[in-house]
Amino acid sequence: MNPYSRILLKLSGEALSGARECGYNEDSLSFIAENIKQVHNLGVQIGIVIGAGNLLRGAECSLAIPRTSKDHAGMLATVMNGIILSEVLSEFGVATSVLSAFECGSFVETYSKKKALRLMEKGEVVVFVGGTSNPYFTTDSAAALRAAEIDADILIKASNVDGIYDKDPNMDSDAQRFHKLTHIDVIEKRLAVMDMTAYEICKQKKIPIRVIKFTETNGLLNALKGNIGTLVTTGA
Repeated sequence: MNPYSRILLKLSGEALSGARECGYNEDSLSFIAENIKQVHNLGVQIGIVIGAGNLLRGAECSLAIPRTSKDHAGMLATVMNGIILSEVLSEFGVATSVLSAFECGSFVETYSKKKALRLMEKGEVVVFVGGTSNPYFTTDSAAALRAAEIDADILIKASNVDGIYDKDPNMDSDAQRFHKLTHIDVIEKRLAVMDMTAYEICKQKKIPIRVIKFTETNGLLNALKGNIGTLVTTGA
């Protein structure tokens, strides 16, 4: 039995590009849509925060321009990703709305908590774009913030690794995966899968986090069942 009625899914921009270095991959988009549809069909309310690493990651942009401007461009890139994901979900028969943290034209609505909850209660998947609308904050922080605002039962972070490790598993074959941690464990050990601001928000609001690999077959469904990844809880 599924214990969650409302979830927040954090997707990286790289999940949309698949094996490509940037842009979009149709197979990857279809895979993501199928995973979301599986859970949506169970009646679970779904909010999604999406990153923009497939287009532009502001903090890592090499252009000699102010960090604030880079982050603003990155926020706009999340809007592009949200529109693309929304259209793909619609093709799979999943009603979707895109809500932006800042005003962004008539084709994307501006976020409000009441609007988001109303749409989810109607059965729509809500894609949150624009990050927090502030520079220097990651989309991980935006995911934790939205999860707190909509009273999500869990935040699921779809990463490029299948959980949280004691060291980088791509660099060290001896890396050990944690099956369960507390928010305090993650913060004290500086385990970098999400940023510390995101962990702090989830700790304060007692929102559990499950970290999974976004290429895992039936990954979102299995995450709700507790079968995969790493679970981070208050420890209570």
